[in-house]
Amino acid sequence: MCDYSLHAVATRPAQVGETLITTAFRGTSTRGFASANEPDVAVCMLPGTELAFAENVRYENRWIWTRQVNFRVGKFGAIDQHVADRHHDTIEFPDGRHVLVTLLCEGQRATVLQLPVVQQAAGRAAAIAVLASTPISAD
Repeated sequence: MCDYSLHAVATRPAQVGETLITTAFRGTSTRGFASANEPDVAVCMLPGTELAFAENVRYENRWIWTRQVNFRVGKFGAIDQHVADRHHDTIEFPDGRHVLVTLLCEGQRATVLQLPVVQQAAGRAAAIAVLASTPISAD
């Protein structure tokens, strides 16, 4: 997923093992993830993508101060998807706290540890459904 405000920005999916940098995208008021090699291309993630940050995560609290989460791992997700024209992309930390991606301080590095198993699970469920509907012959 990429937040609604990044629809005018070039995007591509995340890849396991790549290192991303938090950045502000030109022409938007949104921050997100990009590769150091492609700083103008937003890297989109599916909910459940696991990230490992190089340092404890820093974010803005919409004032002049920044805050820090004392974790270096998190899971990409979304909140309040039913509310239009609002940022939804978040990082969920082990203590259950969610931080909007657009509030992450710029310049932080994160490595994609694992992508969600969504496609494999869907394929497995379809295969099970086919097997369940196939009659067994008694030869």
